[in-house]
Amino acid sequence: MQGKTLYFECYSGISGDMAVAALLDLGADAQGLDQLLAGLPLEGFRAVHGRTVKQGISARDFDVQVEEGVPQPHRHLADIWTILDAMPAEPAVRDMAKEMFRRIGEAEAKAHGIPAEQVHFHEVGAVDSIVDIVSAAYCLASLGVERVILSPLYEGSGRVRCAHGLLPVPVPAVENLAQAYGLPLRVTETQGEMITPTGAAIASLLWQGEVGLPPCRILKTGIGAGKKDFPHANILRASLIEPLEETADIWVLETNVDDCPGEALGYALEKLGEAGVRDAYFTPVYMKKNRPGVLVTVLCDREKIREAEEILFTHTTTIGIRRYPVQRSCLERTFRQVETPWGGARVKQCRLGGRVWNYPEYEDVRMLCEASGKGYGEMYLLVQAKAGKAEG
Repeated sequence: MQGKTLYFECYSGISGDMAVAALLDLGADAQGLDQLLAGLPLEGFRAVHGRTVKQGISARDFDVQVEEGVPQPHRHLADIWTILDAMPAEPAVRDMAKEMFRRIGEAEAKAHGIPAEQVHFHEVGAVDSIVDIVSAAYCLASLGVERVILSPLYEGSGRVRCAHGLLPVPVPAVENLAQAYGLPLRVTETQGEMITPTGAAIASLLWQGEVGLPPCRILKTGIGAGKKDFPHANILRASLIEPLEETADIWVLETNVDDCPGEALGYALEKLGEAGVRDAYFTPVYMKKNRPGVLVTVLCDREKIREAEEILFTHTTTIGIRRYPVQRSCLERTFRQVETPWGGARVKQCRLGGRVWNYPEYEDVRMLCEASGKGYGEMYLLVQAKAGKAEG
């Protein structure tokens, strides 16, 4: 399974126990997880995983059963760190678990207006949540995926009761995590909480900016059951997929701006050129309220999308970028060198069947004009003619 892509289908939200169950069902090392949890420096719990049915769908479940009568104190981040440092796990598992708790701590701190170090983990720091996070980190490491894609994260609405009383859904910690890490959240009319802070932390750590299932082959699917019952099946589906080769030659990025200084746009165009995009240009447009604006268009390869978008977000005033794949029809092309009394020049030769077009490179023609004193048009035709004779 090494090197495969993981797709999380979060149409019933995501929680820690659902994520662990789905990953176990997908093939994560259950025996290794049991051994890790047996060595976890926590008392008074038992992790049980088996199978259940949610609205006719067979799914795996994961349940942390906390023993009654065993005191479980409220914990700060420092207490969580002590537990995680002492568990018998690989550094990658420990680091993942710490990062999840750090993110939850910061989200809770923002909600309560206090430093993260002072947050009491009422629910999140409880034994079941510690076990959920450690288990999720272990299962992710066990599967060894390199790329993670999420569906939109569906959330319910209404209110939920917790240690602080009645809170709106999404709860503040989930909303803060979604805001901080740009999670693709979608609120529905379903009454109740479908995304827990633990689930949101896991999603934020996994998400790499891609939303929605791409064209792919599905290699294996795991289904994790949630504890609550909704009108829909409360399940989280995780799939190992093998994306199909992109049929698009290039991607188009577009954004409209009507409040960006020309100097900033010019600088952004320079940075895009330095980043190695295939092309970038501006088109004058009229926008809302008849405001004159600029359509910024970038053509780039898939691997340049993130860098190009970062440049646009950083150096222009845009707050949203459209992107879509396109295919091209291209002439066969080669470069050749021709010689003149004032130096050499590169010529791009394009072919269609038996027809040939010669296009001298601008910078080379410019250099020959400087050396000869001739006009640009005259020198361009001279180089073009030499290329045609050489071809003949």
